[in-house]
Amino acid sequence: MNETELLRKKAYELRRDIIEMVYRSRAGHVGGDLSVIDILTTLYYHVMNVSPERRNDPDRDRFLLSKGHCVDALYCVLGDLGYFDKQEAIGTFSQFGSRFIGHPNTEVPGIELNSGSLGHGISVGVGMALAAKMNGQDYRTYVVCGDGEMEEGSNYEGMMAAGHYKLDNLCVTVDVNNLQISGRTRDVMCSESLGRKFEDFGFHVIEVADGNDCAQLVRAYEEAKNVKDRPSAVIAHTVKGKGVSFMEDAASWHHGVLNEEQYRQAMAELEEKEASLWIR
Repeated sequence: MNETELLRKKAYELRRDIIEMVYRSRAGHVGGDLSVIDILTTLYYHVMNVSPERRNDPDRDRFLLSKGHCVDALYCVLGDLGYFDKQEAIGTFSQFGSRFIGHPNTEVPGIELNSGSLGHGISVGVGMALAAKMNGQDYRTYVVCGDGEMEEGSNYEGMMAAGHYKLDNLCVTVDVNNLQISGRTRDVMCSESLGRKFEDFGFHVIEVADGNDCAQLVRAYEEAKNVKDRPSAVIAHTVKGKGVSFMEDAASWHHGVLNEEQYRQAMAELEEKEASLWIR
């Protein structure tokens, strides 16, 4: 297996962790978790300069999950990397007294920002990227947003500032799965042509046709690292619920809860898909 194939396999392994977490807790935003997990896998296992041992290093890269309701996926990634006991996160997520609550919080190792009030990640990311420039540091800041989240006007203030200050150490990814809790994003509040919107604010835009393909994402983030004098935006076209047949492209799974039959079917499908990656 080459590196991108290993990333694909890791993403399907993490999908099973997500399903386990959501099934046990009876809570979570499983559809968005499954659309964004390939993005998180590519960033954490290939792109970013981060590790549990260096989580307080001032030169580490910064990651902000602006679409904070999909923290289930982020907990699975951070736990798998060793920031904390993954089984604690899976077993206690969203339960009374647990530190693994339903949105990112900085009491959990590896979390850089309390997020989930949508529309804040880009602006905070601009602050972090600008601080690096002012302090002469080389770290990069990565922000992941949702396409429904792009209805929030504060995003555009942040985009304007990022372009104005030519923050080439900032990379914003939009997880474009075309769905939000109320239905199709184009029907709720059309935010299509996102690439052109970012370009108008001075971003270098990289469209990823299949944002669930780690190979395409690797190429996109490598391109972003080489951009000078302007921030980058990766527009990743994904499928909500990716990997589980009855969840794919279904708004009902924005915040769905699995029964036992659905849990078993989802796990079986994901195990089969992960196993197929070993077949050459």
